[in-house]
Amino acid sequence: MTTNRSRRPRFAVAVTVAGIAAIGLAGCSSSKASTGGGSSKVAIVAYSVPKPAYDALESAFTATAKGKGVTFSASYGASGDQSRAVTNGQAADYVAFSIEPDMTKLVPDLVASDWNAGPTKGLVSDSVVVIAVRKGNPKGIKGWDDIIKPGIKIVTPDPGSSGSAKWNLLAAFAHGYINGGGEAGGEAYLKKFAANIASKPESGSKATQTFTNGTGDVLISYENEAIQAKQKGQAIDYVVPDDSFLIENPAAVTKTAGQAAKDFLAFVESDAGQKIFVSKGYRPVLPGTPTANVQGVNDPANPFPTVKTLTTIKDLGGWADVNKKYFDKTNGIITKILSGG
Repeated sequence: MTTNRSRRPRFAVAVTVAGIAAIGLAGCSSSKASTGGGSSKVAIVAYSVPKPAYDALESAFTATAKGKGVTFSASYGASGDQSRAVTNGQAADYVAFSIEPDMTKLVPDLVASDWNAGPTKGLVSDSVVVIAVRKGNPKGIKGWDDIIKPGIKIVTPDPGSSGSAKWNLLAAFAHGYINGGGEAGGEAYLKKFAANIASKPESGSKATQTFTNGTGDVLISYENEAIQAKQKGQAIDYVVPDDSFLIENPAAVTKTAGQAAKDFLAFVESDAGQKIFVSKGYRPVLPGTPTANVQGVNDPANPFPTVKTLTTIKDLGGWADVNKKYFDKTNGIITKILSGG
């Protein structure tokens, strides 16, 4: 199986062949139509990890002509929990989640069916799964095989609430699949991985907090989350493994959102918005976005190194297949492994 892959390689044809595969308009909008200069408020409901990026995006947007006079309210939490909150009536104009299924739960009642029809296909940021370690890497972690050794304690979020947890577990499964003989190899690796899990916090940001507070030897994380932790002065390092998983994060406006929210989404997707995401450790969704001078990265000259084998959700058949096969509450392969089944 080819291992020298570009940033968005195909997992392998074998993966596909093997099958790795309304509640009303409850969230009333708080955003009034505005062409700039008018007072309007945008309610953001998002997963927890990108809060630093959105804080910076809000500030930059309000300095533009279309953002003049716009104010924001924001709610952050585990991706799945935030999606359910909007479904259950939490006011939202702009929604951003870790994974696509948390967005599609809102379609078509709260988010339009064409939310992903634009040039970035509804995606506003990319990242990859990395292995965060204590500063200086005292356990000598170099990749996936080192973290299943006896005595290594892993921190990774709970897939029942966290989108980042699903990315992490799929990356672990893919490592076993690629290097251990197909689906059986994926399951075998993930069983060893699960046996070393010491803590499963409810969200990616809480997992990082748990790790930086002293729990565990390694944290499975978004690359950007590890970079942000280093930007904040946390005593961690991180390893970009030779094989990883491409993280793709969606965002959209709700059907009742006003012009201010739509303008904000356009700003987030623009060159200026993508530069802000880059500054917070995200890989941009727009090709050609400058990536120089990112603080907290391992190598400022190469802040986002190419991953040799980078699996994508498309390689596994898409989120509908993945959620059913791997995360079904009763029969999902990963669900059963995590529960000891």
